[in-house]
Amino acid sequence: MKTDRELRQDVMDELTFEPSTTATDIGVTVKDGVVTLMGTVSSYAEKWAAERAAERVGYLRALAKDVTVKLPGSHARSDSEIAAAALQALKWDVQVPDTRLKLEVENGQVTLKGELHWNYQREAADRDLRNLTGVLGVSNQVTLKPTASPKEVSAKIEAALQRMAVNDARRIKVDADGGKVTLRGDVHSWAEREDAERAAWQAPGVIAVVDEIRIQP
Repeated sequence: MKTDRELRQDVMDELTFEPSTTATDIGVTVKDGVVTLMGTVSSYAEKWAAERAAERVGYLRALAKDVTVKLPGSHARSDSEIAAAALQALKWDVQVPDTRLKLEVENGQVTLKGELHWNYQREAADRDLRNLTGVLGVSNQVTLKPTASPKEVSAKIEAALQRMAVNDARRIKVDADGGKVTLRGDVHSWAEREDAERAAWQAPGVIAVVDEIRIQP
């Protein structure tokens, strides 16, 4: 079990280690195990990277995201410019079936909608949008279409956890209902929890993952 002071230092070190963020722009506070990120960054991509960096820290159990994006004047774009760039980015990404997607842009906030078969396609589309100049935030509302039986989904996820050498794989229970997967159990770090969730998303036919895994000291 880490003290608040130790947890804060670990998060600050991870932010410093992350090359796509400027750690000096982000403040970190910790109270009773709850980590809060604060400050102002110059792009949504940097905000996203800072949040992922904090989540990688072991024993982190809760994260409050209070980082805001303030674009430099040279990076400001109109909604129509962002929409045009977003459509082009999706079209050029070979992993994204762009004709199955549509997007809306309002005040720099991009909303992505549509239906795909795989989560990696949805994540690729999200990555394409968050890295665009002028974007202040991305709401990924893309849904997934189930393509496999619940029994097959559960078996593939459990096998993936073993291959990934997740330390607490045997303590994770996988329940599949149609394309919806619920993960339960206990692990010792946020990273292991993310590994389990990633394994679930990689199984064919998964359209939703409910992560109820608890992080235990």
